[in-house]
Amino acid sequence: MTVKKYEGSAGGWGALLSTTKHLVKSENITHNIRNLLKTNQDKGFDCPGCAWGETAEQSSFKFCENGAKAVNWEATSRRVTPEFFQQHSVSWLSQQSDYFLEYQGRLNHPVQYNRETDCYQAVSWEQAFALVAKHLNSLESPDQAEFYTSGRASNEAAFLYQLMVRKFGTNNLPDCSNMCHEATGIALKKSIGVGKGTVTMEDFEHADAIFLFGQNPGTNHPRMLDTLRQASRRGAAIVTFNTLKERGLERFTNPQSVTEMLTNGSTQISQCYFKPKLGGDMAVVRGMVKALIVVDKAELDAGRPSIFDHAFIAQHTQGVDKYLKAVAATTWNEITEQAGLSRSEIEQAAGIYRHSKRVIVTWAMGITQHKHSVNTIQEITNLQLLFGQLGKPGAGLCPVRGHSNVQGDRTMGIDEQPSAAFIENISHAFDFQAPAKPGHNAVAAIKAMLAGESKVFIALGGNFAAATPDTALTKQALSNCSLTVSIATKLNRTHLIPGNDSLILPCLGRTDVDMQAAGAQSITVEDSFSMVHASAGEGKSNIGEMRSEPAIIAGIAEATLGKQPIDWSWVIEDYGRIRDLIAKSIPGFTDMNTKIKQPGGFYLGNHAAQRQWQTASKKAQFMEHDLPLHLLPANLRELSKDPVFVLQTMRSHDQYNTTIYGFDDRYRGIFGERKVIFVNANDISALGLKDSQLVDIESLWADGIKRKVFGFKLVAYDIPKGNIAAYFPETNPLMSIDGKGDLSDTPISKAIPVILSATILKNDKIDIVTA
Repeated sequence: MTVKKYEGSAGGWGALLSTTKHLVKSENITHNIRNLLKTNQDKGFDCPGCAWGETAEQSSFKFCENGAKAVNWEATSRRVTPEFFQQHSVSWLSQQSDYFLEYQGRLNHPVQYNRETDCYQAVSWEQAFALVAKHLNSLESPDQAEFYTSGRASNEAAFLYQLMVRKFGTNNLPDCSNMCHEATGIALKKSIGVGKGTVTMEDFEHADAIFLFGQNPGTNHPRMLDTLRQASRRGAAIVTFNTLKERGLERFTNPQSVTEMLTNGSTQISQCYFKPKLGGDMAVVRGMVKALIVVDKAELDAGRPSIFDHAFIAQHTQGVDKYLKAVAATTWNEITEQAGLSRSEIEQAAGIYRHSKRVIVTWAMGITQHKHSVNTIQEITNLQLLFGQLGKPGAGLCPVRGHSNVQGDRTMGIDEQPSAAFIENISHAFDFQAPAKPGHNAVAAIKAMLAGESKVFIALGGNFAAATPDTALTKQALSNCSLTVSIATKLNRTHLIPGNDSLILPCLGRTDVDMQAAGAQSITVEDSFSMVHASAGEGKSNIGEMRSEPAIIAGIAEATLGKQPIDWSWVIEDYGRIRDLIAKSIPGFTDMNTKIKQPGGFYLGNHAAQRQWQTASKKAQFMEHDLPLHLLPANLRELSKDPVFVLQTMRSHDQYNTTIYGFDDRYRGIFGERKVIFVNANDISALGLKDSQLVDIESLWADGIKRKVFGFKLVAYDIPKGNIAAYFPETNPLMSIDGKGDLSDTPISKAIPVILSATILKNDKIDIVTA
């Protein structure tokens, strides 16, 4: 392992070199050059990475470094065949790294686990579908099955999946949203009536200020950096609140800018960069509002107009007086102690906000994975409502989603708590009564499998075992099942935790041509800005026995339900038929097949952006909440006499969600290792430890279960005292299944209480027994 401070900007030559390296590693160079030129293009395919949107600007290159990694990783020439599984037992594969598993290549044949040989073996598609149907139809209740969805599934696949599940008779549709932006949907629905962001890509061209909270676009959604670069270069103020110093939020070199590349130049991204404590963002926003109230009073006392938009507040909102009373009752000592910022820093941010006519606020998992995430997002919304920053160009709320169709999947009905209107639409359109009883989210699904209440687990994509909290309990939950089914492009950790019966069903990816009876098919996705557009693979490849996700779902459905409530085989012949079904049952998709032919697709619209509030009061709601008493609850702090830190789990730069592309984290200066932990240098000294020393990490939860990981290398980093950071999934075992957000049930992966201790070595090996 090498730790070397990265001096360059984000993007630039480093991004180009990385893209080239991963292109070569794909062992499919010529094909993937063509793939990259089709990525995010009209009549091309949507990047299998993040959900950032596209501008109307024409360009030959519409991919970023991490998008290129995703394309090359998927479109590798390597294949995992039945012969591979004959040569490698599940026990042996379980000892390999996540990187090794996915690097083996694309799954190309359906396989079933053989418990006697501890190996997967080839089965036909018909045998696989029959096995699934046998298990599902033998359940005592439909609620004994869990149907998980990854955010990369297309609209067509997601729609068929939820229709199958609801006809089967349950709303057990846990999905990856439960672990990331669930708090966003819950908070915004209560505040403004819509669980999505209110801005479009065009709004960024008109914003006077952009406030970013809890996100790292340089690694997690790099195409956002070009949007921020353009905003910065035209004079917009960009203000960042993020616990770690991240290079992408400091400066960026656009690889498509000849001038910046030849001169090693870059564009400053953040005008101000503040590092609040983990979980301190609500206090930051509360402080900004408190500071702005003082400014407003001074303006009024001087005979000048109020800085707040009282006309908007009076016409469009409810509850402002109670909210302002709550702000007044919050002291500056409470705010600064919890925020980890000084009053002057918060007032500086408030001043920039006050002098900006059009403000966009963005956030990601640094906000949504805390116990009080819903309250924090509603506090951000309150700030925007005070200034009428919703429903006007260049302003609004922008939650930045992860997977490229995670928002679309929810629109299609991948929701364990569907609205009454959605259930009514499905029931009416398909002539059966869809279940109304709420189903299981991801955490509830794990608990149900642990208790033996759920017996079948089917995953439409994803890597459930690596994405979820409390790794040991999640593995036990999966192994308890009578059947586990994974629809996947590549081998991953979840496949190595079979139930009594287990299937891996290989599916096509975004880069593959999807050929059905009517010819090559396109699918659709929805980005973070509610734009729906078509996606179609670029070139033929060796797909073996792979089938498309819609075709696999249809096969399972027909084997289980027969031709009810639709003729599943018939709709798979031409995906336009699926889109016709979407159009007749989901609002906003009328004439979908025609609209997706438009360059860039079509906009679903947003009622809140039109100042139409779909709340109970028909107005936007100011939500009043007290700040948390403590960011780290006293009952957990008291579990140890040693210093207690707050750990956030995060991705490295060579990673997308649970997919590990390599072992480097270039912008943070880490090369060749993943078991590292970022700690403030003063905290390292106070513990009597040294930089680069190995430490064990133990989490503190009230359930009495010992959760500990071993042998992580200390790295001194620019992070607030008391806060530390490490990569997932390596640190997921530290998360308690009961450590979840209020109202959202989202695992609080950015707020894990832990203690550190020096690793015990015995004969130069980590001594887990003594530790």
